[in-house]
Amino acid sequence: MSRFDFHQQHAERARSEAQRLFDQREVLGSRWLTWVAAELYQLSPPEYAAMVRRELQLLNAGDR
Repeated sequence: MSRFDFHQQHAERARSEAQRLFDQREVLGSRWLTWVAAELYQLSPPEYAAMVRRELQLLNAGDR
């Protein structure tokens, strides 16, 4: 599967997962960074985890 195909196939799921993680920020407060790092570490394959991480960065940038 090409990188483009992988991205197309998993983009919506990555956005949903990033939103789920981002939504826990206020709930967890100062523990959020450690928690979200552990959650990202568990995602597989690494390419998918990178997609979720990028989506989280976009959500965080939009929150400022």
